[in-house]
Amino acid sequence: MPYEISADLIGQWVGQHLWPLFRIASFMMVIPFIGTQLVPARIRLGLALLITVLIVPMLDEVPRVEALSADAVIITLQQILIGVGLGFALTALFQLFVVTGQMIAMQMGLGFASMVDPANGVNVPVLSQLYTISVTLLYLAMNGHLVAFEVFLESFRTLPIGLEGLGQAGVWDLAHRISWVFVSAMLLALPAVTAVLIVNISFGVMTRAAPQMNIFALGFPIGLMFGLFSIWVLQANFLPHFQQYAEETFEFMRQLQGVP
Repeated sequence: MPYEISADLIGQWVGQHLWPLFRIASFMMVIPFIGTQLVPARIRLGLALLITVLIVPMLDEVPRVEALSADAVIITLQQILIGVGLGFALTALFQLFVVTGQMIAMQMGLGFASMVDPANGVNVPVLSQLYTISVTLLYLAMNGHLVAFEVFLESFRTLPIGLEGLGQAGVWDLAHRISWVFVSAMLLALPAVTAVLIVNISFGVMTRAAPQMNIFALGFPIGLMFGLFSIWVLQANFLPHFQQYAEETFEFMRQLQGVP
């Protein structure tokens, strides 16, 4: 019996490779380090194509729909949403430390000392850039990128290619993830912010007792010194905090996929 090739079969072959590529490429364009301006878009696209070719033989058959139908558009959008959503969950881990650096820098008087972040192309305080570099090195040293890809590739099993994706609950969970970023950043920056606040309160009392004292000439450098000392003390617990937040991030990525 001759093997017949129909338009539906060709469409399924294309969808078998194209839809996983949409999900993987969307993830690669958003995630930290690889999805930043440090890595050219051609390299990201090449890695996405390579990963797609490697995992397509392990995937289940995709739905047979017409290439230009509404169902095909919905499936494509669902794959993009899944890739961007999981990548955003991972990006929130890095932005947490950027927000932490901004909170501490504003309190200790380093908010004006900013520089261009080469990864995102925006101005951030120097302290945020220091935290970003530290987190990136820890992320790569702990093989966080490999764990991220492992969790992401599980989505092809937990969220197979079809008309259903993250759903309304998953989108709301991603929106609420922003509050987790600010809460975690506040908890991480609280010791340094509290130390600088105590110094400012003490100088406020001194100013009331001796109004002729130049509080700006004396308080700014001392507040800066206490802030730098607090940052130095906090560096001792930097790795445990990063490990805890990374575990929470990977667990959240699994929850988005419906994994208990």
